[in-house]
Amino acid sequence: MMKLPGFFALLVGVLLSGSAAGQAAVKIPAGSLRWSASRPLTVSDFKGRPRPTEAHAALTSANINTGASCRDNVFNGTARASFDPATSWVRDPARLTPALLRHEQLHFDITEVYARRLRQQLAALKVPCDKLGTTFDQVTKAAYTAWQQAEEAYDLDTSHGLRQEQQAKWEAQVHEQLAELAAFAEKEA
Repeated sequence: MMKLPGFFALLVGVLLSGSAAGQAAVKIPAGSLRWSASRPLTVSDFKGRPRPTEAHAALTSANINTGASCRDNVFNGTARASFDPATSWVRDPARLTPALLRHEQLHFDITEVYARRLRQQLAALKVPCDKLGTTFDQVTKAAYTAWQQAEEAYDLDTSHGLRQEQQAKWEAQVHEQLAELAAFAEKEA
């Protein structure tokens, strides 16, 4: 299962100001993990607790954090996928199966796909800052909506990871998308 923050959480970290290098600053909340191809999620990353009424076995709380800057009237924007351990949980860590962990990892991988797509869109945005208006908000809102729809489709199609064949299809599709968007991957921290 995936927890999606509200749209305004997507815009956390947006800063339209001149930075020394002219780069878009993206800050992720303290304690959050950046997506990394070399560092998959582990059971110990899930530090939150489920509500007593929660029926699911696990929940991944991920976000796409955005940043923007203007320098010499040139717009620069970017996005970063993050995972929040404090609000992500596994009902019973002792019973966490590799299949469930793969399902939750793929939620985070889908977040990275949409962060890369947003980076691609923002890189193509050739609008001077004084003409930007609401373009940045429109682009990020559309990206966030598409990401949310993909996350919902993933859980529905895989029955939260219980349909093995569908889970395998989603894994292949998401890994292919990550490879196709490799030019928009962030450098490892």
